[in-house]
Amino acid sequence: MGFIDVLRKLTPQPLLEWNRRRKKRNRNNQLKQQQSSNKAITKEDLIKDLQGIGINKGDILLVHSSLSRIGYLEEGPKTLVDAILEVIGPEGNLLMPTSPNNVFQLNYIRNIPFFDVNETPSMTGKITEYFRTLPGVVRSLSPTEPVSAFGPRAEEFTKDHFGQITPYNQHSPFYKVSENGGKLLYIGVTLSMAGTNLHTLEDAVDFKFPVYYPELFEIEVIDSYHVKHKVKIKVHDPEWSKKRKCDELIPMFIEEGAMQKVKIGQADTLLVDAKKFFEVMVEQYNKHGVTMYTPKGS
Repeated sequence: MGFIDVLRKLTPQPLLEWNRRRKKRNRNNQLKQQQSSNKAITKEDLIKDLQGIGINKGDILLVHSSLSRIGYLEEGPKTLVDAILEVIGPEGNLLMPTSPNNVFQLNYIRNIPFFDVNETPSMTGKITEYFRTLPGVVRSLSPTEPVSAFGPRAEEFTKDHFGQITPYNQHSPFYKVSENGGKLLYIGVTLSMAGTNLHTLEDAVDFKFPVYYPELFEIEVIDSYHVKHKVKIKVHDPEWSKKRKCDELIPMFIEEGAMQKVKIGQADTLLVDAKKFFEVMVEQYNKHGVTMYTPKGS
C-alpha cells in the first residue's frame, strides 16, 4: 500500500471531506480568476490539444473528465464536447460513462426505486450530464453503469448492455471499446477516480477475489420509450471496493505502452490504448496476479 493510501486510511473521514471541499473551493476560485481576466480556453485550444496527443478522425473515444480541472472553458462542457466531436469527425464515436451513482453501488441499489434512462441524471460530472442530453446521444440500459454514446456506431456500443448481470462483461460498452481498438481519455481524473475499464478484467477471467456482493438485486429500468422492465444485477461489495489501489497500476500501464501522460487544457490527462490496456491486465493477472486490489501481484 502506498503512502497516500496509508495516509487516507489513518485520516478521519470528516477531515478527508473537509479537504475535498477545500480543494474544490480553490479550483472554483481559480476558475473565477481566469474568467474575470478573460483567459478562457476555447474550442480551438482544445482541438489543438486533442490533435497534438494523437486523437484522429474516426476514433472511438471513451472519455472520463473533470470540468474544473480543465480550466475555465469558454462555453463550459459544450466547449470540450464540440472540440472532441470536431476532431473525431462524423465517422468517429464518442462515449462517456453516465452513472447515476456516486456512492458505493450497494448503497445506491438499495435506495433507488428505479432507473429511468431518459430522466435519471448522470452523477459523473457536468460534462457527462451535458453530453447525455444532446440530440442523437444514446444511453445504455444498465441501471448501475450506463454509458452514453454518439456516432454512427452508438447503438452498437450500447444496445447489449441491457439485462446483463454485471455491467462490465463482453456485452458492455467498456469491453467493446477495447475490442474495437478505441481509446480512453482520463481528463483531469485518474484510475482511482474513474477506473471503470479495470473492472472488465473481473468478468473476463476466473477472478480470484469475491468482489461482487453475494445478493442479486432486481430493479426496474424504464427505457427511452417509457416501457418498464425488471432486470437483475450484481453490485460490487463495498468491503472490496475499499481495497482498491487503482493508481498504483499506472506505472505498469505506461511501461507496457498502454498509457501516456498528456495534457488537455490545464488538466493532467491519461491517454490509453484500450485494447492494449485490456491485454496488459489479462497478461499481468495470469502471470503475476496483478489486479487493482493487488497492484504488486500476489
